[in-house]
Amino acid sequence: MNPTGFALRRPKTVVVLLLALVLVGSAVIRPVAVDDWLRERGVELPIRRMSVDIFPALNLPVIYVCQPYGGMDPAQMEGLLTNYYEYHFLYINGIRHVESRNVQGTALMKLVFHPGTNMAQAMAETINYVNRSRAMMPPGTVPPFVMRFDTGSVPVGYLVLSSGTRTIAEIQDQALFRVRPMFSSLPGVSAPPPFGGSARSVVIRANPERLRAYGLSPDEIITALTRGNTIAPSGNVRVGDMYPAVPTNALARDLSDLGRIPVRTGERTVYLRDIGTIEDSADLTTGYALVNGRRAVYILATKRADASTMDVIGQIRRSLPAMQKELPDDIRVSFEFDQSPYVTGAISSLSTEGLLGAALTGLMVLVFLRDWRSALVVVLNIPLALLFAVTGLWLTGQTINLMTLGGLALAVGILVDEATVEIENIHTQLRRTGSVALAVWHGNQQTAVPRLLALLCMLAVFLPTFFMQGAPRELFAPLALAVIFAMAGSYLLSSTLVPVLCVWLLRSGHVAEGGAAG
Repeated sequence: MNPTGFALRRPKTVVVLLLALVLVGSAVIRPVAVDDWLRERGVELPIRRMSVDIFPALNLPVIYVCQPYGGMDPAQMEGLLTNYYEYHFLYINGIRHVESRNVQGTALMKLVFHPGTNMAQAMAETINYVNRSRAMMPPGTVPPFVMRFDTGSVPVGYLVLSSGTRTIAEIQDQALFRVRPMFSSLPGVSAPPPFGGSARSVVIRANPERLRAYGLSPDEIITALTRGNTIAPSGNVRVGDMYPAVPTNALARDLSDLGRIPVRTGERTVYLRDIGTIEDSADLTTGYALVNGRRAVYILATKRADASTMDVIGQIRRSLPAMQKELPDDIRVSFEFDQSPYVTGAISSLSTEGLLGAALTGLMVLVFLRDWRSALVVVLNIPLALLFAVTGLWLTGQTINLMTLGGLALAVGILVDEATVEIENIHTQLRRTGSVALAVWHGNQQTAVPRLLALLCMLAVFLPTFFMQGAPRELFAPLALAVIFAMAGSYLLSSTLVPVLCVWLLRSGHVAEGGAAG
């Protein structure tokens, strides 16, 4: 069916459809503040807002396995741990190859799968074979970290804790036990442990001279500490009509309790306090973070792959006052290194380009056709085509990211071509006939096929994107979709809205002898 004939016969239907497009497109790209304002009033829009990210999700068929084991050198990590993992990982369905890197105390394995592999099943099989591999490993091997990473999981900022009076160990303790539980409860946020400080620890410093004087070895101290500080729940004891829980003193509750643990008994009992000092201190420093030239502790704000960057950042900023209330007055929490300006800058650039394109195109039509009505029709084509593209991206599950914004910016320069060509031909037909409707009909019929062929030629440039595989396809397909939807929207609008507006706006116009309607 000819879209122009349908539009001219049912112009009100076209206007209603365009109003629906404007409402849906505006709801899809509504700001976070609008959702917050509506939520405060108990209103939830039925249309899900489009996520805003830095990059599109690549859905890489990759799983990482990280195995820590303190004290082992790289050769031991490879021979005693990594070797068994690699042997079992080859049984996983869809596995392509396994890469491993071994450093002191850590082994990192990268499992690469064939494209199209069911990654949920692959993750389950990986965990299963990890458990089987651990049966062959040295005593004391802790469970490894099994995880997936994606471009959608990149850090969006840093939650920084600093103080001018507290030690770095005290800040680390506050960040770990007060801030991190609140931080990880935010929707879409993945909160790793704090970095930059050392964990609070009870440090026993044995004096070598005293050890030699008493004839003790460090292993005897460890054995005595393990034996004298154990978890031994006693349960309940019946005392008359009561059945209270009776704790034991097997677990030290204070530093002085540790000092009373005997290391050696006999003629002269040697206690732990006799061979060194016991301090409420911090572990060895393994990380060092400087913020504005001063030591600080930070928590990496990593969002989940399916979460929106702007939503996560907004939630973090709104929760900062609540986090600050949980901290002592001399510890300050702030959100630094915000990554959202990359996306907001791209959105701002796209808006600027769209306004410039609309203004220059309208000026061009006004100069050459000397008709402000025609310029208005052409200018309206740009925002409506962009809303059509955004709605199409939303329906296909895409997000607003640097790639889709790049595609929309690329399409802005050619969005007005369809409407400009048709408007110019309609003015040409107006010089030959006095009927605006007839001029619109003939003008559209003469340009419909050439405009369609020009559209297909431009879209053919982006067609090979969908034949790519792996990360390149996931990265460039959103860009191609943005251009395709914008150009398709421009063609449909020039074939429906432009004829309707020309009939309505140019009907009252005066067709000059030179050919321009004024």
